[in-house]
Amino acid sequence: MIEFIRGYVDYVCPEYIVVENNGIGYQIFTPNPFSFHISKQEQIIVYTYHYVREDVLALYGFHTRQERTLFAKLLQVSGIGPKGALAILAAGQLEQLVEAIEAEDDKFLCKFPGVGKKTARQMILDLKGKLQAIVPDAFPNLFTEPFEAIDSLSEALEALKALGYSDKEIQKVMPILKQERLSTEGYIKLALQKLLK
Repeated sequence: MIEFIRGYVDYVCPEYIVVENNGIGYQIFTPNPFSFHISKQEQIIVYTYHYVREDVLALYGFHTRQERTLFAKLLQVSGIGPKGALAILAAGQLEQLVEAIEAEDDKFLCKFPGVGKKTARQMILDLKGKLQAIVPDAFPNLFTEPFEAIDSLSEALEALKALGYSDKEIQKVMPILKQERLSTEGYIKLALQKLLK
């Protein structure tokens, strides 16, 4: 898995950008290629998602890890492929998207290209309650801590998932974790204490 590519933007077109790194040009499909600017002076970091299927091998790129994680979540929804996920993220309103999913606002979701009533309902069914850590700004009542604590909690939740805990198990300890202001390691230790009881 390629976590990110650091380099110079060599080319921008409506579908993708090309980032040059050590003489190699990487074709990277992004939600909005024109949010990147061609420059030989300024290096950028593009967070990447390596998409592999029998007939497709492609790199998708994003400005932030949160955007990339949301892209990966959207790909898990039946009826949404990479092109559809990019179209949904192209608006750049991650908070609005998450709020619509949490509020079960299928009318808002149907505004995205390729998203009909059925797909909107599937998005709500698959993703509701699973996006708080990705886009904490969409949950002002749940997250009152500074951004450092939000980042630490987000990292801790990803670590717990990597350890094999399900979203359902993690949701059980979320109320306890939200009351604290800890480092990533602190959140993980606290969560494990509660999960292992």
